[in-house]
Amino acid sequence: MKLEHLLLGLIGEMPRTGYEIKKFLDYHGRFLRSNTTMSQVYRSLSSMADRSWVAYSVDERPGAQDAKIYRVTADGMTVFRDWLEGPYTPPSRFQDPEFAARLGFAGYLTPEKLIALVEIELEARREQVAKYRFRDRTIQEGTAIEFDRALAASMGERLHQHGTQQIDLHIAQLEELRRELLDGTLPAPAPTASAAL
Repeated sequence: MKLEHLLLGLIGEMPRTGYEIKKFLDYHGRFLRSNTTMSQVYRSLSSMADRSWVAYSVDERPGAQDAKIYRVTADGMTVFRDWLEGPYTPPSRFQDPEFAARLGFAGYLTPEKLIALVEIELEARREQVAKYRFRDRTIQEGTAIEFDRALAASMGERLHQHGTQQIDLHIAQLEELRRELLDGTLPAPAPTASAAL
């Protein structure tokens, strides 16, 4: 997943300035992409404008720097949809943000396409558990360097147990999400305190 895909999806939801995009990435988007700098955002926007994926209008602000308001073009939306609806290959780590990013842009997809995406992830994670859950995790002898094998083995076991719990929870959540999508019972978000005012 490239930064451009995230930016196209965000701008597709509503036109935004580079500053608004950066603010989103620092708050909500931090779980999809870590530590995105302002210069990365502006370089990507400039590159996408050069390729006609986005266009912008200038919002003149007396006494302040004018702002460019970016919107997605038809070409940009094609690039975005090609990524979003294109083949998804689950990474080795289920914590990588690609899957969550695609789910985060659910508003662009149909329930059927979301179900297909969830099923790909679910199948990959079940296969991963079957293949690796009971692998040999023994630490072999073989170095003269000071190395506490017992401590390393104990820590490895602890990390394995943690990983087992996390992937089992991920699979259970995928099964629940799939069921809710199939049944049409995906819960609506609860109103936030600021929305209630």
